[in-house]
Amino acid sequence: MTLFRLMAWSRSLRKAEPRTPNIDRLADEGVRLTQHLAAAPLCTPSRAAFLTGRHSFRSGMEATDGYRALQWNAGSGGLPANETTFARILQREGYATGLIGKWHQGVNCESRTDHCHHPLNHGFGYFYGMPFTLVNDCDPGRPPEVDASLRAQLGRYTQLMALGILTVAAGRAGGLTSVSWKAVAGLAGLGVLVFASWYASFGFVRRWNCILMKNHNVTEQPMVLERTGSRLLKEAVSYIERNKDRPFLLFVSLLHVHIPLVTTKEFLGKSRHGLYGDNVEEMDWLVGRILNALDEHGLKNTTFTYFTSDHGGHLEARDEHGQLGGWNGIYRGGKGMGGWEGGIRVPGIARWPGVLPAGRVIQEPTSLMDVFPTVVQLGGGQVPQDRVIDGHSLVPLLQGTVERSAHDFLFHYCGKHLHAARWRDRDSGRIWKVHYVTPRFHPEGAGACYGRGVCPCSGEGVTRHSPPLLFDLSRDPSEARPLSPGTEPLYQEVIATVGEAVQQHRTTLSPVPPQFSLGNILWNPWLQPCCGAFPFCSCSQDGDNSET
Repeated sequence: MTLFRLMAWSRSLRKAEPRTPNIDRLADEGVRLTQHLAAAPLCTPSRAAFLTGRHSFRSGMEATDGYRALQWNAGSGGLPANETTFARILQREGYATGLIGKWHQGVNCESRTDHCHHPLNHGFGYFYGMPFTLVNDCDPGRPPEVDASLRAQLGRYTQLMALGILTVAAGRAGGLTSVSWKAVAGLAGLGVLVFASWYASFGFVRRWNCILMKNHNVTEQPMVLERTGSRLLKEAVSYIERNKDRPFLLFVSLLHVHIPLVTTKEFLGKSRHGLYGDNVEEMDWLVGRILNALDEHGLKNTTFTYFTSDHGGHLEARDEHGQLGGWNGIYRGGKGMGGWEGGIRVPGIARWPGVLPAGRVIQEPTSLMDVFPTVVQLGGGQVPQDRVIDGHSLVPLLQGTVERSAHDFLFHYCGKHLHAARWRDRDSGRIWKVHYVTPRFHPEGAGACYGRGVCPCSGEGVTRHSPPLLFDLSRDPSEARPLSPGTEPLYQEVIATVGEAVQQHRTTLSPVPPQFSLGNILWNPWLQPCCGAFPFCSCSQDGDNSET
């Protein structure tokens, strides 16, 4: 069994799309899920839900009102060890299990070598890739991204402090103040300490976060972006070669298509959609090479192959040349927006020649959380019975033995805040969407929250709707025409039915330790993965200076 999950690609519905012949071939030979939904609109919580089949807040991998994704390799937050991934279950069933690419579920808890959140502690027998995620800081030519506003504030405060200290020193030298030189030296020392306390982390984001690991070893620090894509491809093809004669699970999580959109010279300027289009086309080429490896080893007809994304396109990602983060076609909203379709509706393709009907299109609501029970069933394992599993196996739907999704209701969160809920009415076939909270776009009517990274989940940046907004996605997938009692006779009935489902859903919630608390998010030097002697962490690919 092979599982591909290729991150952060939201396909545009405009004319002259980026050329994606390999992904198109995968879709033609497989089943397309056209209402496939991420469980969260950001990478860390979405991936946690995907791996475990559970909403991310059930494992603490979601935010209340603070940080919404892990910020550092050296934070102590991450996917808890008591969570069960599909990889862990298949490993127990005798599968070789590998993850190649992005992880972003944490690394360490108490020391830089405990690797409590590491992929190898969550059922993967082999890992090669990036334990964090791509950020602009990984590219020296890009502006900072990790806590950019806080970093700028700290820089300004430090400058003001330095100016004050210099003023006092000048006054003392000129006899204008009676402050002792010992006090001046003390103030200077305090200023240096304040500067060092934040610059030790923010001044070296690329070195701390942009690294490659092979299993428990750091192999490149900082990573060379231009070479990473080819290395991931080489590792994926090699993994298939090594395990071609045994059952295996391979989770390929490419760093495409994610800012800073690192693209090799062979693809730069080749598409009609600028750097983003170039990056999409390079990703498609990588997918094609991996699919070719399956073909070359005669594995195509015995392999379940799955393709998706972890959230919608990032509308706020722009530079002087225009849009960087993709587009979401007819769907409203984007990355970071937990309710609007553009933030959570993602590509979904499943291929298994001879088992799944080629060319089948399923318009039923399905979730990335469904992959967990699907893979477990196909691998001969058992879904855990000691916890809430929010996903349902897609096998009957994919094979065509049933026509309807197992989901009557799906609940859409932004952080820990319920923003919307979806109801698939089995009697009428209509799909209703109720919005309780929506983000306030900036500027008003813009369709996104320009001027900030992503839209907020709560506070003054959202609107709470009473009564809720209601849309009929069957007729209005763009969520452009909210219904009212005057335009929809079933309005009150739908609102009441979905409200009852929400109340029932909330009875399944229970408190868990928050993984995104400030204490878990902060950079801790003793948790920093490092090749060589900390803080002089530096190595190139396959170098000798690797931690074990």
